[in-house]
Amino acid sequence: MKRVLVIGSGISGMACAVRCAHHGVHVTLVSPDPSERSQSVMAAGGINAVIAEHEEGDSVACHIEDTLKGGCWLGGQRAVTGLCSHGEEILKMLVGIGTVFSVDKQGQPLRRAFGGQTYKRTYYCGASTGKQIVSALIMEVRRFEAAGLIDRRLRRSFHSALIYDGVCYGALLYDETLDKPESVLADAVVMATGGQNALFGKTTGSTQCDGYAEGRLFMQGAALKNLEFIQYHPTTLETAQKRMLISEAARGEGGRLFYERDGKRIYFMEEKYGARGNLMTRDVISREIGAVKEQVFLDISFLGKKTIDERLPEVRDVCVKYGNINVYTQSIPVEPSVHFFMGGLAVHLNHETNIRNLFSVGECASMYHGANRLGGNSLLAAMYSGGVAADEIAGRPELGSAPDFSEFIAIECDKMEKRQSSDSPFPVMYIRDMLAESMREHMGIVRDENSLDEGIKDADYYLSVAGRLRYDSSVKRYTNYSLTGILTLARAALQCAKFRKESRGAHYRSDHPQTGEEYRSATIITFDDGNYSVRLDKEHEYES
Repeated sequence: MKRVLVIGSGISGMACAVRCAHHGVHVTLVSPDPSERSQSVMAAGGINAVIAEHEEGDSVACHIEDTLKGGCWLGGQRAVTGLCSHGEEILKMLVGIGTVFSVDKQGQPLRRAFGGQTYKRTYYCGASTGKQIVSALIMEVRRFEAAGLIDRRLRRSFHSALIYDGVCYGALLYDETLDKPESVLADAVVMATGGQNALFGKTTGSTQCDGYAEGRLFMQGAALKNLEFIQYHPTTLETAQKRMLISEAARGEGGRLFYERDGKRIYFMEEKYGARGNLMTRDVISREIGAVKEQVFLDISFLGKKTIDERLPEVRDVCVKYGNINVYTQSIPVEPSVHFFMGGLAVHLNHETNIRNLFSVGECASMYHGANRLGGNSLLAAMYSGGVAADEIAGRPELGSAPDFSEFIAIECDKMEKRQSSDSPFPVMYIRDMLAESMREHMGIVRDENSLDEGIKDADYYLSVAGRLRYDSSVKRYTNYSLTGILTLARAALQCAKFRKESRGAHYRSDHPQTGEEYRSATIITFDDGNYSVRLDKEHEYES
């Protein structure tokens, strides 16, 4: 029987595993923690789709146009067409496996407006759409576990791929329970490890999504794409540990952004962009908030208690719990924060990387969103990409005998042990924190070449000392060995941002504020023996 290793058990990983199992392919599904703790449960706003009962005037073609325009024309036509064309099918599948969407009195699913979209096409489950989808997929995974087609393994973290002559034969994992490496051979490996939050420390996302997998695979020969495009969500609430997301659903339901000057409210987005100013794309709103000297607020109080309780309960609860804010009577102080990474592993239309039989899905794959993602498209892309990879894998023959990786595994295990016993006055987490501070400063909403050069110098210095740090035995071994991969990824992102001398979508250069037609291509970066090589994908080798 064909065997697939899926690394990551959020929505994209589970979607891929379930689809593989439907094809009769055996799946080993691994992750450090249960799916209930994946970042996917944080997705609040909804999932985009154009169904038969769409808003008057809407169409799949319009969804495609909005997605391409929102991504500043860097999302490929064929990939975006495939994504948007499958919206209704995916929505029906989710309902069929038990996802509980919000419905009207006639039992029809409700939809709301989201930024950058011409029509209302975002279907939702209150303000907990991600949780509902995760719960439904978990039950499907369990059903196939009972049938012997999915083998679920927890407390495993990715270490490195098993690659020989440009072909992936499996992966080396770290088993936290037994505190030792574990090699798993497979006919295909699917990476579903999420975004790169640890590069920036405090973000809206989970720190479990740290970017190490992309960084390590980059060092092993996998190409990366569009790393400079990092989406800042315009409305987040500050807490001691992280930035709490105030969902775009709040603005989709009519919430208004403002600041106060001389005792008067200034609805700055509406003044500059008109009635739909609060639903401009996230990059635009984030930059506008960043340009305001005063504290910016989001007001939803005028929507009334009934609407807030029915449609925005999680926004209400987050504000009470983390800010002691009563949204029925008070406005919410908001600031932009890192939220989503359009860049990741470069993949072809079938979601395969440049390494044969190594696939990537979900946020760790750079595919549909171009220079900026539309709200509601991430859940759609997670479901769709998982299915695309599964269908491709199911149609391929088994790999057959794998090469002998015993020497490679022994070398990696030896490195792991040496790092654990290294001696230095500085612990790993100190460097992680220093990196996050540098990235927030130099890869912010607005960038310039001098600042990016400073960020590159910081990353180079951290890499130069990484091998001499104190690897604290009180933290997970994964925390120690993952550092170099995370630093390498950060260095690559800074290099991509320096290379793209224009402003487009989520990448804004104050020293190059114009959008240049010569840059209307994806950024591809590769790694060879310590050298970072960046180019534009003019030939559309990775044409999405």
